[in-house]
Parts: sequence; C-alpha cells; structure tokens
Amino acid sequence: MAITAAMVKELRDSTGAGMMDAKKALTENDGDMEAAVDWLRTKGLAKAAKKSGRTAAEGLVAVKVDGGVGVAVEVNSETDFVGKNAEFQAMVAGVADVAIGAKTTEELAAADMGGKSVADTITAKVATIGENMSLRRMARLEGQSVVSYVHNAAAEGMGKIGVLVALSSENEAFGKQVAMHVAAVNPASLSEADLDPAVVEKEKTVQMDIARESGKPEAVIEKMIVGRMKKFMAEVTLLNQQFVVNPDLTVEAAAKEAGVEITGFVRLEVGEGIEKKEENFAEEVAATLKG
Repeated sequence: MAITAAMVKELRDSTGAGMMDAKKALTENDGDMEAAVDWLRTKGLAKAAKKSGRTAAEGLVAVKVDGGVGVAVEVNSETDFVGKNAEFQAMVAGVADVAIGAKTTEELAAADMGGKSVADTITAKVATIGENMSLRRMARLEGQSVVSYVHNAAAEGMGKIGVLVALSSENEAFGKQVAMHVAAVNPASLSEADLDPAVVEKEKTVQMDIARESGKPEAVIEKMIVGRMKKFMAEVTLLNQQFVVNPDLTVEAAAKEAGVEITGFVRLEVGEGIEKKEENFAEEVAATLKG
C-alpha cells in the first residue's frame, strides 16, 4: 500500500512520533493506522503524545557564539529536574550548535541534527526521558563582536537566563559586564528609538491619568509628563540605565569610557511569559503516581 504524506501527518498528530518514525511505522504495517500506532507504542515512540498536553515551562536557555554571530535558544521541559539531566543538556547544546546556521525558530526546528530534524530529535527525547519538551524560541544577534553570558548556569553555555551583547569592537571584559547587567535588570530595549511605541503610549497614558488625579492644570500636567517619561526611559532602556557596575554612570557613558558602542542585546529567560499551572504537593504526588 502506498504511504501518503497525509497518512504520515495523521499518525504524527495522533501519536507525537517523529516524521520518519511515523513513515516507518506505516510502511512496516502496510498502511494500517491502528497497527502503526501499536508498533510505535512497542518501540516507545508514541509516549510523546501522552505528554504533549503538559505545560513545559522549565528547561534551559543555551547560548553559542561563532565570530560575530551569537544565538540563544530556549528548550523547555516540564520540570527543573530534567534541566539537570546530562542527556537533556547534551541535546540542548546540540540544538544551540545547529542554531548558528538558522535565522528563525521555524528554520531551526526543521534543520538537520544528526540525521533528524531538531523538532524530531526533541520529540524522540520526550519518549526516552518521559517529559513533554519543546523548542520554544531562538534569537540571533550579529555584530563586530558578540559576548555571551549565562546566569544560574547548569552546564557550560546553558542555564536559566542567557544573554548576548553585540559591541562595535572587541572588549570581552566590558561586554561580559554589560551582559550581566542585562541579565539582572532586564531592559525592554537598547534605546528609546527601539522601544515599542505601544509601550511608550501606554505608559504616557497611565502617567497622564495619575497626574490628572492631582487636579493640576493641563499645562502643568504636560510638563510633569515630560519629566516622568524621561525617568521611565532611564529605567527601561539599556543605554540610559544606571550601570550596575558603576551606578554613577549610565550604560552608554560606561561604554564610551570603555571605547566601544553597544549595538544590540538579547536576553532569554526560561519560561518567561508561560502561564504555569499551580499544583499543591498532594496533587503533585498524585499526578506522579498516575504517571
């Protein structure tokens, strides 16, 4: 029986198995869908489907720099325990290596990693480790010099927070300081010019509403807002923030003293923006016993 792409997709969707595994299962069972599912189960390749509904909000961020290119990738798991697993760490390191040649998360997911796509490699690891996992995102940064930093490192080049900083020329020591600053302070953008206009407008509206509560005239309020928005920019934009290494200087002034220009940064933190399900201890134990 001819195995069609639609059949392979149906089996992948129902079992969570990788594309090549699904195709092989159908081929081995002459296109019989039920038999193919059983075949995958006996091979331990259909476990991923049972795990796919679980929230994967833990895991690792890995960073990799090659010349003037840096990448940061986030691979999620269900529990922090898996982030300490050597097998999982090796896989994440491999994904970061492949990411150097990718431009987007989608391109990375489809990229070859030892004969399988990155996406299929992660799916296969779900079956062996027994937790839901996912490639959540990647970020790429280019510059004359790119410096990386990992906060709360679990292994070389990976941890809970990964930062990349691009500089106009090489200065590893200063770049590392800036990366540590970014990890700690989490700026919203490099400068005012890079800040999302919607964020600026929302903050201005909030500050206007607060100022109007004072009952002051509109002309006075307008002047108040100018000062408050300047303070806001100093808090959320990297170049205008007080440098954690020397609070007497802004980050931009510190860069000038170091003889470099900061041209960009990336900060990825594991699980940021993912809504985690809260479970009490009794529920967690019960869920574990149920498998």
